[in-house]
Amino acid sequence: MKSAVVVFPGLNRDRDMIAALTKIGGTAPAIVWHQDADIPDVDLIVIPGGFSYGDYLRCGAIAARSPIMDKVRERAAKGVKILGVCNGFQILIEAGLLPGALMRNQSLKFVCREVKLEVTNADTAFTRGYSKGQIIRCPVAHHDGNYFADAETLAAIEGNGQVAFRYAEGTNPNGSINDIAGVLNAEKTVLGLMPHPENLIESAHGGTDGRELFSALLQQVA
Repeated sequence: MKSAVVVFPGLNRDRDMIAALTKIGGTAPAIVWHQDADIPDVDLIVIPGGFSYGDYLRCGAIAARSPIMDKVRERAAKGVKILGVCNGFQILIEAGLLPGALMRNQSLKFVCREVKLEVTNADTAFTRGYSKGQIIRCPVAHHDGNYFADAETLAAIEGNGQVAFRYAEGTNPNGSINDIAGVLNAEKTVLGLMPHPENLIESAHGGTDGRELFSALLQQVA
């Protein structure tokens, strides 16, 4: 399979994501700089975490208006799988590829710790390595991860199975509505989530709970 990682100034989880895709997929992803004219022909595009453009204006707002995001939207419209983690999730929302908004954490503090996630929808290319209702561990590190959607949007995403992951067992770190940790687009081809599965893929990390997201996804697009 072929994948690409889009890199913006200020991201700091791109190397972690590249390592995860390489170790699990067996092939290093293409690296796409935000000023590149296009994205190679790939099956999967990933936007990793960090602090693109220093989180000025709103987290992800400047990156979402980069010309490379027009190419991401074009590929998404063709069904190419898109994954955004943490700041990548924020960028996808700001780019209009996912519903809702990500606000300041309810505590108004940066949160960096491990949480538990419930797999809400296991019938997607991103989540087929898990079972519905399965509880997994995953680290988070963010200041603006409080997911919110108006009542109409929330009803639509809940009814359409667009919630991929929820914070479980009282570990919601940011106050997200309905404990939402990860959201899909209506076609289930774009996923954004605040936790970092790429940082829990091998025993050296202290566990492998994040590995199945990449294993299942890379098998699907192979």
